[in-house]
Amino acid sequence: MFYDGRVLNGATPRDLLRSGMAYVPQGNRVFSDLTVRENLEMGGVTLPRKELLKAGIERALTLFPALRERLRQRAGTLSGGEKQMLALANALIVSPRMLLLDEPSLGLAPPMVTEALGRIQQISRDSNVSVLIVEQKVREVLKVAQRVCVLRMGRVSFAGPSEELKDDAKLREVYL
Repeated sequence: MFYDGRVLNGATPRDLLRSGMAYVPQGNRVFSDLTVRENLEMGGVTLPRKELLKAGIERALTLFPALRERLRQRAGTLSGGEKQMLALANALIVSPRMLLLDEPSLGLAPPMVTEALGRIQQISRDSNVSVLIVEQKVREVLKVAQRVCVLRMGRVSFAGPSEELKDDAKLREVYL
């Protein structure tokens, strides 16, 4: 695998973070027994200097102001949407250039899905972060994606601008 001109075969998670990639797994994974602040601090554990951690946390709290109110709260007591915000904030602490998201809508109520994907689009636009989303809620992702790659039975059935899939007939064609 190549990223930014470098071979990443056999790369460790720390290597990937250092190369500018951050990953948010599906399922709103946070450290439930830790506070929101402690979770954010864990997000920056690979940063070389404390001031970078502080700046990263401040950026994350600016993007997700609801988390600022919950800094002392145990992460396990957050709602599903708040946990997703925290998981995303954790990934952003290190100022990635590439953000990999696995099913960011999993477990979220429909209005929260729209809000979460809109926030992801804002992060990409405002922070110049490339975002790769693996998601089953195709119509929602098409609203925010620039390019789409559709896999069907392990093969690419479509790769191109998201606008091309906004037509229902074309969307059915690439999925069926």
